[in-house]
Amino acid sequence: MIMKPIPVNPKATSRGFDPGPAARCPASIVPALLLGLLMATLVIGVPRSADLWAQEPELVDRIVAVVNNDIITLYDLNRAFAPYVKNIKALQYPPEKERQTLFKVRQDILNQLIDRILANQQIKRGQITVSQNEIDNTIERFKESRQLTDEQLRLGLESQGMSMEDYRKEIEEQILRAKLVNREVKAKIVITKEDLANYYEGHREKYAGEKKYYLWNIYAKVPPGSGSIEWSNARNQMEAMLVRLKQGQSFISLVDELKRSPSFVQGTDLGLYSLEDLADQLRQVVEKMGPGEFSDVLETNFGYQIIYVQKFEESQAKPLEAVEAEIEEILFKEMVDAKYQQWLEELRAKSHIRVIN
Repeated sequence: MIMKPIPVNPKATSRGFDPGPAARCPASIVPALLLGLLMATLVIGVPRSADLWAQEPELVDRIVAVVNNDIITLYDLNRAFAPYVKNIKALQYPPEKERQTLFKVRQDILNQLIDRILANQQIKRGQITVSQNEIDNTIERFKESRQLTDEQLRLGLESQGMSMEDYRKEIEEQILRAKLVNREVKAKIVITKEDLANYYEGHREKYAGEKKYYLWNIYAKVPPGSGSIEWSNARNQMEAMLVRLKQGQSFISLVDELKRSPSFVQGTDLGLYSLEDLADQLRQVVEKMGPGEFSDVLETNFGYQIIYVQKFEESQAKPLEAVEAEIEEILFKEMVDAKYQQWLEELRAKSHIRVIN
């Protein structure tokens, strides 16, 4: 059957439908009205012959979920799901894994659409609004943060298949949801001194003093595709540098000398690094070195190098008082996310949600 996204009823859209008399009917009549709406979405195509009874029905659109007095159509779901389909297929999974992944993501998207409608219903019930000035200010702040002109923003949106009108609607939804979260969740969150202390004690390593290494290197790059002769020549030149260092020449003075010469071997002041910043090979070498020590000749993917640790720099541990604001921000975000999900689950439990497979 061919799926075509055409409207069936101007009042029945993903943004909700006006239940009309149903709103004033006894609860027992509402399911019958919903069934009638469901049947209204099964549209018979225009017959290709005079024999109407021989014409097979053509499924144009249908309802996939009812959320209180709002609906989600197959067209809505497919439109939201489409970008993910393309990405999943690009991963070239085996057929069965691809099918399972598509099914799982489609279910997740449907749940997200249900949550969005529930949030929109609460926004409408709470009479939460957004002014055009708020939308303008949000867009201007975004442009400033990315150093974008209005034309660059529009071109970027077009490359993603969005118009400025679509973008403004998306910004409006984001602001409305932020206001909803502020009202329903954030205002009810309290972070105590005990919460801050517990987080600090559980993340001591994060606020402990950090040790950094001031590094220099001498290196010889070997061009990609070089043979054994080029690698051997580079190694010999680096071994000669190592001999000079072992004979007492200052590493820094040797680097300065190499910079002033057309030598194949060069040197660099690398600066401060923590061990976590270094590649595994260098980390294993540097963590065993002390100030004023240099390594042997190390082979790397690009050639050879000798590492020199000029000095250590250690920062002091940060006391709780110095990081309270940072910890409070972390805990607040964690609590907002958790409490928002809890609020949605409670809202789902109190709502009439029916998924139609």
